[in-house]
Amino acid sequence: MSVRAFWLLGLERGEAPTVKFSRQYPTVEKRARIFNGKSYTEVPEERIFLSALLCELGMTDLDKNFVEHRDSCCRINKTSIYEITIGDGILWPVLVMTQNAVLYVCLPLVEQTLSPHPPLINLCGISAAFALLTGLMAFLNVSQRNESEMATKLAQLPAMLMHACPLGTPTDTDFGLMQTLSGSHGPQNSVSLVPTQKQPAWKPGTYKGKPQVNVSITEQIRSMQYGKKDVIDVWQEYGTVTCKCDLEGIMPTVTVSLNLPINGSPLQDILVHPCVSAVDSTILTFNSIDDMDDSLFNGPYKFPFTPPLDVFKLCCYTSQAPIPPILGFYQMEEEQQLKIAVNLKLHESVKNGFEYCEAHIPFYNRGPIVHTECKVSHGQLEVAREKSLLVWIIGQKFPKSLEVSLTGTVMFHGIGATNHSVQPNDPFCTGLTAYVKLYFRIPDYTLTGCYVDQHSVQVYSSAKPKIITLSVATIKEETAAFQRDSDSRSLIVIDNPFLFWAIRKLWEFFLLLKLQSFSKIISFGFHSIPFIMIPPYNFTKLKDA
Repeated sequence: MSVRAFWLLGLERGEAPTVKFSRQYPTVEKRARIFNGKSYTEVPEERIFLSALLCELGMTDLDKNFVEHRDSCCRINKTSIYEITIGDGILWPVLVMTQNAVLYVCLPLVEQTLSPHPPLINLCGISAAFALLTGLMAFLNVSQRNESEMATKLAQLPAMLMHACPLGTPTDTDFGLMQTLSGSHGPQNSVSLVPTQKQPAWKPGTYKGKPQVNVSITEQIRSMQYGKKDVIDVWQEYGTVTCKCDLEGIMPTVTVSLNLPINGSPLQDILVHPCVSAVDSTILTFNSIDDMDDSLFNGPYKFPFTPPLDVFKLCCYTSQAPIPPILGFYQMEEEQQLKIAVNLKLHESVKNGFEYCEAHIPFYNRGPIVHTECKVSHGQLEVAREKSLLVWIIGQKFPKSLEVSLTGTVMFHGIGATNHSVQPNDPFCTGLTAYVKLYFRIPDYTLTGCYVDQHSVQVYSSAKPKIITLSVATIKEETAAFQRDSDSRSLIVIDNPFLFWAIRKLWEFFLLLKLQSFSKIISFGFHSIPFIMIPPYNFTKLKDA
């Protein structure tokens, strides 16, 4: 529901019609060229369009005579939609409305071919064009012919159109809202409303209200803990700085500084929002791939920017945290019953205060859980509704020892049990191959120690805003503990659903060939992208199988 162009034409008596205001949208024009195909006609210059429009409306002295294609009884126009002939082409549908000697003309976008003309009731652009023109008529309505008042309102139109029709798409053409956004309530204060700064296209409006700046930090950590001496544990931290700036003015400027403690881990792989005007190039060169000494730069990280109206991510970063916040251990044995043991230990340097902390222990290819005899040292254990998942609710704090454990046995119906078809199956998690996922959230804490000092936030605006900094820096760890038939145990994170599907398909292939080798999954490179390493096949053993 967009418009290609619109015009405001003056029809003063005794004077030649003139174009008081016009606006064309090149992006919408490109879409019209694609949608209309061979029936597309380009919007001409103002002079050519004005002449063709007045000819079609019969509003010039030369057009007072009878014109068959326009005035014959075969063509009775019952709407305000006209077909304007431009050279060998036709502009259609052109919506024309009149008020107080001003002609309001709009050409909406038709998202299909124009030959033959589709029914008007099926064109969404007609409603959008009508709403835009009626909004303009309400805004420019002058009870008396006051040229100075009309000129003042025409000067305000570019700012009004930022709200009413950004990039050619009418969004809100209400007259009252347009006046509220402009701060105009009468012609007496209209002089001060003319903006001294150019309104950018990416910012279609300005904020009116109590000034306030909100800055928050969110951090997530993903760890892979193999639980083996010959395999190094891997973890990576991801941080996001989110801002919401309610500031008056067209182009206010804000500078936010990220600070780190003396022994804090430097920020790497920094990506900034396009609104950031300038940033030190040295902080952008530190990344998690190259072996670079980034310990020499420990902040502060300054980001000057002109904020958009909505919430946005100022920057994203990674960091190599010194330790994972929680270490995990998972073991499973199957004799007559299935025995499980889970140990979790919170690192002493991590804040012992959670919004929530849960460990999820799923069971696949075993049927529904019928009975559990488990003992937890802290928290409570529940069986999920689907009867295939144990949920260990640890709570909001670890005990003074900072360690919790779960041990016990779990019994199932079995493969041939009733309603087993509704239970989750997984070709990868067969036998003693299983995992545990840990979810938790720590408010008012950052593992890197990154924070924003509200006194360091600089705002260049007409009013002094209220600064709210929230080092939410919420830590969310998703870890999975795998165990095979052997003694090897590992914690692993698989973030990509397609990769998880591919691993499962490879595992089905291994089971089909009766291979006893086990694929190890390691991660390296940017953002810890998992890769698969397949050990060499024992072709002699494969042949015997």
